[in-house]
Amino acid sequence: MKQALREAEKAFEQDEVPVGAVVVHEGRVIGRGQNQIERLQDPTAHAEMIALTAAANHLHSRRLEGCTLYVTLEPCPMCAGAIVLSRIPTLVFAAFDPKAGACGTLYNIVSDKRLNHTLHVVSGVCDRESEELLRGFFGRVRTVAPKDGGR
Repeated sequence: MKQALREAEKAFEQDEVPVGAVVVHEGRVIGRGQNQIERLQDPTAHAEMIALTAAANHLHSRRLEGCTLYVTLEPCPMCAGAIVLSRIPTLVFAAFDPKAGACGTLYNIVSDKRLNHTLHVVSGVCDRESEELLRGFFGRVRTVAPKDGGR
């Protein structure tokens, strides 16, 4: 999770919502991601999506069996769906997301028995560090004047 937090810090430095993710396989990080939504102007450029893509490229497989995904914020519905489709067996996340969480808060996509894959979820790992980073980011965003003068 510490490596995922480092990815989140990089996102923060780039004025992105500070979310970071890493995929671990056999004790090695094989995929990293940080939010790049603003930089890429891509609504799908979430940290989890980028880390999953990198891991799939590394393994030359869309199935990430035997991997663990660590992410600093509870995945949204889009990311939760991608996690299920990737067949990752374990998800570890830090902070719960009361506005978009789809791994137990608003929805529980990753544990929905109606889908073709469910996974083990561990939550709250390094949650304070992640929440601090998110609070710092949104506090900064609220105090900065709009770039276009408010138009």
